[in-house]
Parts: sequence; structure tokens; C-alpha cells
Amino acid sequence: MTGWTGRTATEIAEAVRRGEVTPRAVVAEHLARIDVLDPRIGAFRRVRAADALREADAVAARADLTTLPLAGVPVAVKDNLAVAGETTRNGSAATPAAPAAADHETVRRLRAAGAVVVGLSAVPELCIFGTTDSVYGTTRNPWDLSRSAGGSSGGSAAAVAAGMVPIALGNDGMGSIRIPSANCGLVGLKPGEGVIPAGLGVDGWSGMSENGPIATSAADAALLFDVLAGRAPGPRPTESGLRVALATRATAPGLPVDAACAAAVHDTGRHLAAAGHRVAADELRYPSWLGAASVARWLAGTADDAAELDPALLAPRTRRHAALGRAVRRAGLVRTTQRTRWQGLLERFFADHDVLVTPALAHPAPPAHTWHTRSWTANVLSNIRYAPFSHPWNLARWPALVLPVPGPAAGRGLPRSVQLVAPPGGEDRLLALAAVLEQRRPWPRTAPEPATGR
Repeated sequence: MTGWTGRTATEIAEAVRRGEVTPRAVVAEHLARIDVLDPRIGAFRRVRAADALREADAVAARADLTTLPLAGVPVAVKDNLAVAGETTRNGSAATPAAPAAADHETVRRLRAAGAVVVGLSAVPELCIFGTTDSVYGTTRNPWDLSRSAGGSSGGSAAAVAAGMVPIALGNDGMGSIRIPSANCGLVGLKPGEGVIPAGLGVDGWSGMSENGPIATSAADAALLFDVLAGRAPGPRPTESGLRVALATRATAPGLPVDAACAAAVHDTGRHLAAAGHRVAADELRYPSWLGAASVARWLAGTADDAAELDPALLAPRTRRHAALGRAVRRAGLVRTTQRTRWQGLLERFFADHDVLVTPALAHPAPPAHTWHTRSWTANVLSNIRYAPFSHPWNLARWPALVLPVPGPAAGRGLPRSVQLVAPPGGEDRLLALAAVLEQRRPWPRTAPEPATGR
């Protein structure tokens, strides 16, 4: 990469604030890269080229330019969040074609901080599944175009991993920030309850969904997190002697975990121990009912979100998902006691631990098929097999972060990653640990050029 593409958001904003480069020049370079790469990757549902350049000029003219934390930084916004003047299609032909009258609060905060929205990133229909493809196209992994970028924030992750934007906004109801971030070798944070404004769908899948940052570095993830959380960016306090648990067992019996994914956990433990933390293996025991409790909210939330949409315009897998969700609602299977029971079990486990490290994924990304044309069963089985580690933390509403671990996943050339989890209020702790790990074992921040398929 040359020029400003491939730079971090932190570097870009500092240069713009110092007057070394204009927001228009930065945005124009990223738009040119999108023009070259995105036809092969499919990260964007819509690119806002002309509007983004006008908005870059407006940022340059702001009286507070020298104080803006994201001055002139290009950003992708997931296509289930309102961007004023743009349609919010949510990966579906059934959603309204009318443009949004106002920005979602998270988008408003990005723009207030000086960021420029260059495009709306692709999602699977209604953000249901862990691969990103829909009637609008298929999003491919920049590290290997034959593989999926993951979902549902797959477009956001692919755009960042390919250097088309330095940071992106995603959201996570069953792992939708962490799954694609892990697939694409990025830092992705799902915050805990109430830290960043949510406002997703009818009720965010019974409160499981949160908005959060996707970035190539711990510093950029922290910067974007601060902006989204509505606070002044600043350094994270470093902590020593944290009690770190390593756990590689899958969340349900019979789910195998790829050896490379498990090895990434132990590699992370070695680095954390060398950094002065107390590290020990201690498997978290997931209750037998946990998966069903998460899935009930996933199904019922989709039924709620699809209630006003024309079912004839939904993909068959989505129609079935919504129908099962209606049955779940009628049967009263979404219960508050499920969450409180799980939180109670976690509080007992974390009485002896400050941080938990698990694999981010059980297996590398699946092929980049047109999954939206396949059966509901095929989609669900694929998702469960490769991404079982994320949903427990949505049900708990606890913060969880994924970050890369250098070295290919099972020799396939794809990134491998781990997940760090902390109790409520632990976002800063997770971001600080990510920075320590990045310093000790730097990872390649973007996929090699040019992105090639097989």
C-alpha cells in the first residue's frame, strides 16, 4: 500500500489535525482502493463516493478540525444502521426503499468526531447468519477469496481487512462483530450492556445485540470504542497480575475444535504469562440449556424484525427462521430467568478469574457460497460448527473481544484468533490486554496485495 490507505485511523486523524493531508485526499485514496478491490471482495452494498467527498470537504472546513478524534477518517457503516439520506436495506429486498431521515446515534457520533462515511457495508438478510451474502451479492474474505468473510458484519470486516477503510462500525447479536473479525484477522469488540447505544431492530434480539468497533489495531479499536461510547479518547490503564483462565472446550458436547484454534489460546496464555499475568487452564462449564436459550432469542428476534416485511420477498431460510421464532414466542421460550441463571454461573467462575481466553472460532471460515440460497438447516449447521464460542456472551451481555494470533489457521493461510472475555465494565481491560498482545506479537494488519482467490 502507498499513501494513506493501509494507515491506521489514529495516524490519519493525527495527520489531518496537523494539516499534513486533507480529508478529501484521504477519502479519495480510499475510494480509489474500493473501486479496484471491492468488485472482487463485495464488502459494500453501497459506496457513497460523491457524498463522501463532499462530506470530507465539510470536515476540512470545521472550526474544530484540530480537536476531532477521527478527523477525516473514512469509515464503513453496517447496512442495518441508519445513515441519513441512504436506504437501510439490512441485506433484504423486503426492507423499505425510503432513505433514512436521520443518522443512527452511533453514526451521528462518528460524524461528530470527524469521520466520513464512505459506504454501507454488506450483511446477510436481517443480519441472521454467520456468513455474508444476500440478493446484493457475496462478501469474500480478503485473505482468501474462496472463503467467507463471516457474518453478519462481514462487509465491515472485509472492508477493513482489505484496507478499503481503516475502521468500521459493526454490531453483534450472536457473534456478528467477533466472527467476521476473527475470520479476517482483526480486532473486534462486542461491548457489554448499555455502553454504546444499541437501537437495533425491535429489541435487539431480547437485548443480545450491541454496536461496536472493528479495526486492524488495538489502538484504533480503543479510539473507535471511545467515540461510540461518547467519551473522550484516552489511554487504557495497564494492569499486572490479572488472573487469566484458558479454556478451549466448545460450548456444547460433540463440537470439535480445530487444533490450530485451540493452540492459539495456549500461545496467548504464554504471552500473557510473560507479561506478568497469572495464567492457568480452567474450562468453563457451559450448561446444557445455554445454546437453546440463545437460539430462542435469535429466532424470536428475527420474527419480530420480519413482522412488517413482505414474506414473499424474504429468502426461504429467513422465512423459516421467522416462522420458528413465532413458534418460540407462542411457547414462551424466551425467559428472563435464562439470562440471570447464566450470569449467576459466570459470576461464580469469575470470582476466581479476571479474564477468560477461548478460541474465537472452532474452525476457519467456510467457503464463500451463496448461503442465502441454501436451506435453513445447512446454514445453521455450518454456523454452529465453526462459530460456537460467541453466543454465550451475548446472552450474558458481557464484553468480549477477538484479536489475531500470528500464524495461519491449520495451514490454510487464513488468520487465526482468540476471544477475551471480562465481567461487565471490562471493555478497557480487554482493550489494554489487546494492546499488550499486539506489542508482544504484532500481526499483519491487512491482507496481502493483491487479494487473490483460488
